[in-house]
Amino acid sequence: MGHDDPIGRLARQIDASRKSERLLVSAEEIAALRRRSASELHRICSEFVSSLNARLSQARLELAPPTYAPEMFRDRAVNLMQVSSQGRQMQVVFQATHPLFSIDKYSVPYILEGEIRTYNQSMLEHFEIRNQSLFYCIDDGAAFWRFFDWRNPRVTAVDADLLARLMQPLF
Repeated sequence: MGHDDPIGRLARQIDASRKSERLLVSAEEIAALRRRSASELHRICSEFVSSLNARLSQARLELAPPTYAPEMFRDRAVNLMQVSSQGRQMQVVFQATHPLFSIDKYSVPYILEGEIRTYNQSMLEHFEIRNQSLFYCIDDGAAFWRFFDWRNPRVTAVDADLLARLMQPLF
């Protein structure tokens, strides 16, 4: 059976719903978890920028927005965080899934999806922007950010080390 098989797709969706419903029971709880996870992602970016800036002699990285509160999360729109330095950009873009949970693009149920985009001026001149997928997953009683690189199938946690690896080729 193929990946687009209706029965197989329904079976995966039922399994995903069952797994996610063990952790969350209401739309309000999911909304609150989305706000907290957006703040967690900003904290990861902020710690990365602070740690790197502490080691730099001159050039500084900037994080936009510089601060983040759970109320800043936009449930019905795209959310953007950006790390930049000297024309080099890393954008973290994410949004809520509709319906509340999804498994359309990743096998573990997720409630937020997005991507990390990296580029510099030279790449823009060649119409090249690197995009890798980002998911906030709910699985077996845990919730976590996951990064998925489609080109070199690999899944990893979203942390400062990942952000450093993604930004390194820009310099």
